[in-house]
Amino acid sequence: MRCRGVRTFAGLCAVLFVVGCRTRAEDVTSTLLIGGAKIDVSIESGPLRVSQAELLHWVQNAAEAVAAYYGRYPVPHVQVRIIPVDGRGVRHGQTFGYEGGLIKIRVGSETLAGDLSNDWMLTHEMVHLSFPSMADEHHWIEEGIAVYVEPIARIQAKQMNASQMWADLVRDMPKGLPQAGDKGLDHTHTWGRTYWGGALFCFVADVQIRRQTHDKKGLQDALRGILNAGGDIRHDWELQEALKAGDNATGTSALTELYAKMKDQPVDVDLAAMWKELGIEGEAQSVHFREDAPLASIRRSITSGDSSKVATPAASVRPAAVFAGRSVASIRPPNL
Repeated sequence: MRCRGVRTFAGLCAVLFVVGCRTRAEDVTSTLLIGGAKIDVSIESGPLRVSQAELLHWVQNAAEAVAAYYGRYPVPHVQVRIIPVDGRGVRHGQTFGYEGGLIKIRVGSETLAGDLSNDWMLTHEMVHLSFPSMADEHHWIEEGIAVYVEPIARIQAKQMNASQMWADLVRDMPKGLPQAGDKGLDHTHTWGRTYWGGALFCFVADVQIRRQTHDKKGLQDALRGILNAGGDIRHDWELQEALKAGDNATGTSALTELYAKMKDQPVDVDLAAMWKELGIEGEAQSVHFREDAPLASIRRSITSGDSSKVATPAASVRPAAVFAGRSVASIRPPNL
């Protein structure tokens, strides 16, 4: 969740320093250096079944996924505060733009390492760092980008498979379609339209950009263009300014034209037809791909990115974290 009112990857190297206590006497603060970005990780005191090393590996995975998608980590410095709570699983993340970037995320005391490896929420929160802060009526674009980009970033970092992503989209994308009384994305602030309506915008834009550029560019290029033009969470931009920067990066007008259609009126999207064109068949829990479908190559490109950007097999670029120093407290006690 992005909070309101707060104003390559080949050769990637991750280095971890455990630098000691920064807040309360029992808290642990560590620093990850990933692609030149500094990620300070604070683990607040409290009972947790997962170890400090497992939590830091979780943060590292999320950071690597986002860096893989954008070609670099979105901001030069961010603070990640891990807050223990009751229960199991990762809970309620929040991302802020002040102090260079701040993410608060809650982890249940009964959470296991496997829960962290399957988590999407921290990657979602880190994606928020990559887009400029918007006015309240455009909250849908912030959440929509995070929903849509998160699984693609994890796929490109070899943390998730494409079949699972498409099965999830087949199941969940209809939640973003306009319902009775809808007045367009800028004026309909329901949960479905904010999160999945925003993701629907991104999905349609991605396919349109790829069709218009003969699959040479996609939404990934547009979002990289926005970020490289200075559009990250630390800065307030107008939405039109961001969309124009994205269009400039792809040589199209796909984003601005789609926004003009969807901003103040309901636009129905024939998802069934899109799945068919992309060669996606099956139900939400199990899909298979038809490689003879008209847009099968676009489906593959959406998750793989441009071949020039991901030419090195992931196994050869997965960074090894170098641990230095010592922990100052035990994390083990005696998941839109």
